[in-house]
This record gives sequence, C-alpha cells and structure tokens, in this order.
Amino acid sequence: MKIVPSILSEDFGEFLKKLRQAETFTDYIQIDLMDGFFVPSKSFPAEQINGIKTTLSFEIHLMADNPLAFIDRIDNKGLKKVIFHFESPAAHQKVIDRLRERGLSAGMAIKPETAIQAFRDEVESVDSLLFLTVRPGSYGNPFKPEVLRKIKDTRRLFPGKVIAVDGGVSPDNLKNLADIGVDYACVGSRIFLNGDPKENYGLFINTIEELEADK
Repeated sequence: MKIVPSILSEDFGEFLKKLRQAETFTDYIQIDLMDGFFVPSKSFPAEQINGIKTTLSFEIHLMADNPLAFIDRIDNKGLKKVIFHFESPAAHQKVIDRLRERGLSAGMAIKPETAIQAFRDEVESVDSLLFLTVRPGSYGNPFKPEVLRKIKDTRRLFPGKVIAVDGGVSPDNLKNLADIGVDYACVGSRIFLNGDPKENYGLFINTIEELEADK
C-alpha cells in the first residue's frame, strides 16, 4: 500500500507552502479542489495550478458539481489523474471521455453514505475508485469505519480495480486498510497540520514497512 499526501486549502499561498513541503519527501500528491457548492468550502481559482512549477506529479480530487468546468481550466504537465464524484450531477461519461481525450486517468470518488448498488455499473468505466472515509470538504473530520465493509465488498466484486481511501487515515488504521485490499491511502491533516510533515510522512511509511515485514 502506498501513501499519497493530500493538500486541501482555500488559500493559494498556504497551498504552495504545503506543496513545497511535499517536494522534500514524495514524488506524487493529491490536490483537493472544492467549488463551494458540492461542499461548503471553496478552493483558490483552479487556473492558479497552471503556473506551478514542481517536481511532483499529482492527481486532483474534484469536490464539484461541474467537474468538466474544472478540467477544462487546468493545464499542468504534472497532472496525471482527475477524480470526480459519483454524486456529482454532471454526466459522468462526458467527464470520463474528456479525461481520455486529454490523456488523463479517470477516478471516481464515493461518499461514505453511497451504497455499492448505486455506483457498481460505472466501476469498469474508470481507472480507480476513491472511497471517502470522512465527510468531505475539510481536514480532520472523523474516520467512518463503516466504509471499510463497503471497500471490502467492492474489492471482492472488482478484484483488479485500483482502490484508494481518503480521510481520517492514521498509522493506527493502516493495517485494516491493507487487509481489505486498499492500494493507496490519501493523507492530509495527519501529515500537514501538526509537527514536521516529512517526519509525519515517515511514520506512515515506517508503519507500512513493518506491516509488510510481518506478512
């Protein structure tokens, strides 16, 4: 299992600070963008990502009613994947087709309360699934353990699909995530909000190494 640092910020200056910190310990991050409608919080203008020069590759998690509007405004060579929400009212296939046209991977995010029966017919259309294990839109929301069962059932139904989790991830629950087949975990507040981000990231990596050594 891999750890992907996740940056969520309403302020571009704060975002850049976290991005520069991430450059010292990883080569891949997730950037959270919010429209103020799908979730109450709103990010800095998406176009500001276009001018960023960074060594990092990244994916974008769009918490937005209209993901196409964001996709068409973002152009940075570091962008590899865009994750839109199943719960978005947008035409999902149009979003996926646009990402394919741009040579980007397509991911689909799932809120904690959304049942497998609702999204299972769309799973094969995307490259990966991102299960939210918290209420989306801000750092530090509490982990919802009931989502683990949904992830486990999805892994059984779609054994080859890339599955990620986002929200409330800590060294204490990494084993539970690894045991149900999670491929990568996005970590925000536990890396960036307290202490040294590089050291915090290292704690996650050390825990994963210990889990793998115990297999």
